[in-house]
Amino acid sequence: MAFDNGMIDLRSDTVTQPTPEMRKAMAEAVVGDDVYCEDPTVNNLQETAAELMGKEAGLFVPSGTMANLIAVLAHCQRGDEAIMGNLGHTFLHEVGGMSALGGVFANTIPNQNDGTLSLEDIRNSYREEDVHHPESRLVILENTQNACGGIPLSVDYMRLVGELAHQLGMKLHVDGARIFNATVALNTTAENLAAAADSVMFCLSKGLCAPVGSVLCGSSEFIARSRKIRKQLGGGMRQAGILAAAGLVALKSMVGRLGEDHVHARQIADGLKELPGIEFHKGYPQTNMVFIHIKSNASKNPEELRTYFANKGILFSFSGPEHFRLVTHYWINDADVTRIVNSFKEALV
Repeated sequence: MAFDNGMIDLRSDTVTQPTPEMRKAMAEAVVGDDVYCEDPTVNNLQETAAELMGKEAGLFVPSGTMANLIAVLAHCQRGDEAIMGNLGHTFLHEVGGMSALGGVFANTIPNQNDGTLSLEDIRNSYREEDVHHPESRLVILENTQNACGGIPLSVDYMRLVGELAHQLGMKLHVDGARIFNATVALNTTAENLAAAADSVMFCLSKGLCAPVGSVLCGSSEFIARSRKIRKQLGGGMRQAGILAAAGLVALKSMVGRLGEDHVHARQIADGLKELPGIEFHKGYPQTNMVFIHIKSNASKNPEELRTYFANKGILFSFSGPEHFRLVTHYWINDADVTRIVNSFKEALV
């Protein structure tokens, strides 16, 4: 299952390529004009996604970033604020789109070590009615929480945040880019995790291996607003069933195997835990992400290590000046895990 060029690419699960089954489905997809809601394959994907999330409707969009932006713009007006974690993807990695394009203010609170936002912090960040205050409209959670270690947030926690947000008159949006990794890790369903959310999105193009796309889900009224915003942002696609076909295969055949990626992440961590100069500063992997801190006593510094591994055909990314993130996915197999661990041992022992 390795990439054709022999590289082991651990930079992200976004590097996954469509499987032969996906390519076949794409080639044979029945298509129509999706802006007119006439693409049967897109419609099938949207309905399937909504059912999995326990929502009334879904909307196929080009990317997770666009899905999150659409959700914020659908829930909020200009000058409103959204409460989110300071390590959340929407705050860190989406180019400030909600502020630049929607005039929505990001009210950030600390992510806890377990990826959660403190209920007390959420409550204290809510702004009571005052002529000086923006309107607190939205809470955003990320599940799994990427920057905290790929941590799954529990069903009970998601429910508590939803209840609090609704008590305060706010909506809850879930950035569920990797929500299926969370379902596998927690042995639950996406519907359970998203039950308290007013909207939820998930990515097809990460661990699920589809080449493009995310699906945003919510009420029929919310998705109707979101469809117009998608068009406004330039995301109205035409014969998009060619892409949606891969997404349908992903939902059918890829969700159940995500546990293999989690096993591979733990196997990598098991192989590295006794090596000098390495610590797991964000804890042991719970899903498909291994976060490594290269300590000052390591025999090679972080840049030397990255160059060393690149020369061996192994790629990973920096998550900080002395920190690496290794992300396992469908195209990483048992032999790759052995090669990764042995290469670390050669470099650091």
